[in-house]
Amino acid sequence: MKRLLKICTVLVAVSCMLASPVFAKKTARIAYVEWARAVAITHVAGEILKKEGYKVKLQSVATAAMWASVATGDSDALLCAWLPVTHADLYAEYKDKVVDLGPNYTGAKLGLVAPAYVGINSIAEMKDHLKEFDGKIIGIDPGAGMSKSIEKAIAENTSGLGKFKYISGSDAIMVASLAQAIKNKEWIVVPGWQPHWMFGQWKLKILDDPDGIFGSEETINTVVRGGLEKEDPELFAFFKKIDWKQLPMDTVLLDNKKGMDPRKSAKKYVEANWDKIEAMLKK
Repeated sequence: MKRLLKICTVLVAVSCMLASPVFAKKTARIAYVEWARAVAITHVAGEILKKEGYKVKLQSVATAAMWASVATGDSDALLCAWLPVTHADLYAEYKDKVVDLGPNYTGAKLGLVAPAYVGINSIAEMKDHLKEFDGKIIGIDPGAGMSKSIEKAIAENTSGLGKFKYISGSDAIMVASLAQAIKNKEWIVVPGWQPHWMFGQWKLKILDDPDGIFGSEETINTVVRGGLEKEDPELFAFFKKIDWKQLPMDTVLLDNKKGMDPRKSAKKYVEANWDKIEAMLKK
């Protein structure tokens, strides 16, 4: 009986140790928007962190909610901040509560996109083809920076867009509408950005933007919550050290486009590139 009591005491002690903060697995929380590259890079980051011993929580939200989540500390990071223009208002709102770790992608470009067969090359020409476009710009989520830029341009009649109606939705709905229009050889214009797999899928063009509705080329940045460096220096170091510009997402984007679960495509990518990733993390 004494021996049994001793064993139980040891088991209870071990259980308490494992339940303590010292032995608990750390959690990494990343917020993202359902944009093709954002989905890819976020899931790849999640798979790397799992291999590094973290419990990972990935949360898909709208653009404004993503920034708010990091600013309030509900999420540790976001990997899809378009700066300095697209997310300028959100960065201005939360800059005292977040830390911008700089670009994870350079040369990003965004604007209004049309199939190559559409007979115009500039946003300023759209007003002369209102009927062909059915008076609509098929958009993405209403909180996105691009959506706000387009809505502002319509309200101010920039480049003659005043008579157009912006139909907000999501990245998936926009792409589906684009695919259907291309199948029927119909005119369509949508907000788009590079990098995005749709430029490899179809012959598309970003229309010239003479009035600077979308600004110039941007960078896609990693942003973390304030206090992360002090509270979890290892996680902060991960986001700081890893050079995403050396880890192109092309194969992940293609796998996701073909219907592979983003978790599976990310795991496949991490396993194939682990030596390079591990070398970055050891620096």
